[in-house]
Amino acid sequence: RPLRPGGAIIPWNFPLLMAAWKIASAISMGCTMVLKPAEQTPLTALRLAELALEAGFPPGVLNVVPGYGPTAGAAIAKHPKIDKVAFTGSVEVGRIVQELATKSNLKRVSLELGGKSPCIVCNDADLDRAVEIATDGLFFNCGQTCCASSRVYVPSGI
Repeated sequence: RPLRPGGAIIPWNFPLLMAAWKIASAISMGCTMVLKPAEQTPLTALRLAELALEAGFPPGVLNVVPGYGPTAGAAIAKHPKIDKVAFTGSVEVGRIVQELATKSNLKRVSLELGGKSPCIVCNDADLDRAVEIATDGLFFNCGQTCCASSRVYVPSGI
């Protein structure tokens, strides 16, 4: 069954992709959405909301709330009528979102937090290809991705 409004707080990197992922999952389940884009990239989400209205979304189905994390983001995380919040960003802020959500109405929370994503090279790997993949994994989008392969594990025999 659909939840009451879902909330989503997204980062500045990949603003259209991140918004689309969060919006599509909520809307496809029959939920309305309150989306807080990163303060560095609000125009993408605002334009997406305009396009949704032009495409026939009823008013109020997709709501974009630009602003700063400590105000707009916190309001989403602790709002008693938001039943779920999804956050993508740092571990530090993820902890704050989790705490606010828990203290308000014990809403459901999904956290996609940045980390150290390893690239694992196996003994039978094509080494030229492995080097290419590891390099692309680290430097794609200037390394500003939550899954940048910032560590490479290689067996000592290679």
